[in-house]
Amino acid sequence: MRMSSRASGIPRGRQIQKTFNNIKITILCGFVTILVLRGTIGVGNLGGGGDADNNQQLIEETNRILEEIRSDHDPDDDVEVTGATRGGDGGGGTDAAGGDSGENALGKGSEATAGLVNVTYTLGPKITDWDEQRKLWLAQNPEFPSYIDGKPRILLVTGSQPNPCDNAIGDHYLLKAIKNKIDYCRLHRIEIVYNMAHLDKELAGYWAKLPLIRRLMLSHPEIEWIWWMDSDALFTDMVFEIPMHKYKDYNFVLHGYEDLLFNQKSWIALNTGSFLFRNCQWSLDLLDAWAPMGPKGPIRNEAGKILTANLKGRPAFEADDQSALIYLLITQQEQWMNKVFIENSYFLHGYWAGLVDRYEEMQDKYHPGLGDDRWPFVTHFVGCKPCGSYGDYPMERCLSSMERAFNFADNQILQIYGFTHKSLKTPKIKRTRNESSSPLEEEDKLHLRHPAFVSGSQNQ
Repeated sequence: MRMSSRASGIPRGRQIQKTFNNIKITILCGFVTILVLRGTIGVGNLGGGGDADNNQQLIEETNRILEEIRSDHDPDDDVEVTGATRGGDGGGGTDAAGGDSGENALGKGSEATAGLVNVTYTLGPKITDWDEQRKLWLAQNPEFPSYIDGKPRILLVTGSQPNPCDNAIGDHYLLKAIKNKIDYCRLHRIEIVYNMAHLDKELAGYWAKLPLIRRLMLSHPEIEWIWWMDSDALFTDMVFEIPMHKYKDYNFVLHGYEDLLFNQKSWIALNTGSFLFRNCQWSLDLLDAWAPMGPKGPIRNEAGKILTANLKGRPAFEADDQSALIYLLITQQEQWMNKVFIENSYFLHGYWAGLVDRYEEMQDKYHPGLGDDRWPFVTHFVGCKPCGSYGDYPMERCLSSMERAFNFADNQILQIYGFTHKSLKTPKIKRTRNESSSPLEEEDKLHLRHPAFVSGSQNQ
């Protein structure tokens, strides 16, 4: 230790004092974060959303105490920001996708203020003028319009863990799932991003989508809508086109039921496995309000207890992004719901257990393009974890059902080229028509070879 102190040029006593101060800061910030979380999302009932004045007083008092603790701090020392209190992007630091730097997210930005400590978790530097920044950028870069042929530019975002699955078959079905999404996006001229990096170590698991969405919004101002889709969700209607005209006055679209949300306060009133987020200031504000429940450890565990106590049917486990969003929309309804569209006229999320065994019946009675229970737009394998070593359902049932869903969708692609699967339970295919010397005259029953909807019209 003596040699280390001399080498660093810092007296040993100074190092001990610095270490002691950092420990006090870490403990204090973790304690205050939990207190502020309680004040933000409420405890015990859904009627209270916390007192803003009390929160502000708490923040000011905390900053005063921090200054006292650092009163003997050497100005030349680096101030460390602990994991429990740092921003998700490190206050100007760098993560797997690069870090925000200062207020201006589109420009070069400014240097982060040295010693800045957030007493509550944030996804990154606070941005309050994103609509203005984005509008200016679009005007300066007309070659990157946010609408093409009258259609908003949509970026589908999905991903999986950075490491291999616990079993090889899991990786195989992840490959099938991304192939399925690429097929749909190609047909509908939707851009796609597949992420395998943890952009924020605090928001792992259910919460990993939040920092990723924010990062993509700020990095791609030309994108009008971000469409998040879980890796275990498959498109099963390749013809259906999302009716974006319905959402011109909204910023957030997700599957759910208002009765379950506001009357029953059910923890499954909404589903965050597939949703659309407009690229705007409102969405950034919602992410800022949503994220503080997600940091792993004591904060997530404490929030989980509050969510279980207040949402009908919710088991006891740590806070998840879906329950947190439901709780946020219930307790702050007036602030958010005027821009939220709860969609159930088609299956933006379709629960797999009630669908996969009906695919043959659907093929006999109906046709693609409906998107609802007659021919589901999305089949979501909630509770199946093909990449993990456990799940809520037997692995064999999940994998056989995913195979059926994939083949059900893939038949709609293969018919373009004159093939189909021999059955929904096998990857083997068969020919449905002979090749012709006039291939351009061959029939495409679903009109997917050159779909009309890519030019702006709707084919539903």
